Amino acid sequence: MEMGGIFFWTATINKWKRLLQKDEFKDVIIDSLQYLSDKEKVDVFGFILMPNHIHLIWRVNELNGKESPQGSLLKYTAHMFQKMLLREEEGNLLPYKIKAANKKYEFWQRDSLAIPLFTRKVALQKLNYIHKNPLAKHWRLVNNPCDYKYSSAKYYESGKKNFHFLKNLWVEF
Repeated sequence: MEMGGIFFWTATINKWKRLLQKDEFKDVIIDSLQYLSDKEKVDVFGFILMPNHIHLIWRVNELNGKESPQGSLLKYTAHMFQKMLLREEEGNLLPYKIKAANKKYEFWQRDSLAIPLFTRKVALQKLNYIHKNPLAKHWRLVNNPCDYKYSSAKYYESGKKNFHFLKNLWVEF
C-alpha cells in the first residue's frame, strides 16, 4: 500500500478459523486501530470485523517506527491473540501452530488484499460491500447492517460515531 492512498484492505485469520467469533478478540483489533489512529499513522474510514476476517477502508499516513501500520496491526493483534488463547487453554493455540524459525504461531494469513480506491463510485461500492457482509447467507449475523456492533455501518447510516477513530470517507471524495 502506498503512503497517503486510500485502500480497501482485507486480512483473514489463518486457515479461515473463526478466531474473531468472541468480542474480546475483536476488541483487540479495535484497540489497535484506535492506537494507530491516535498516533496519526492511519485514517480509518470504514470497517467490519467478521468472525474470520476483517475489511478496512483506510489510509496509511506514515510508518509506525520501522513497520508499516498494517504490519504493526497484524503483529500486535497476533501477540495479543496468543496471550489470550494461552490464558484460556494452551490447546486453543494448536490450530495456529507452524514450523518457522522466527515464530511458533501464525494467526493471520499472509495474503492480505489491498485495493486502491481512486473514485467515489468504487469507494461507495466497497463501503456497501463491507457493511452488508454480516447479512450474507452464510453469516446471517444481523438483519440490518446498523445492528452489527463491529462495523462502521451505523456511523454512515445515522451519524452516530461508536468508534472514535472513524473519519468520514465522503470528505475525501
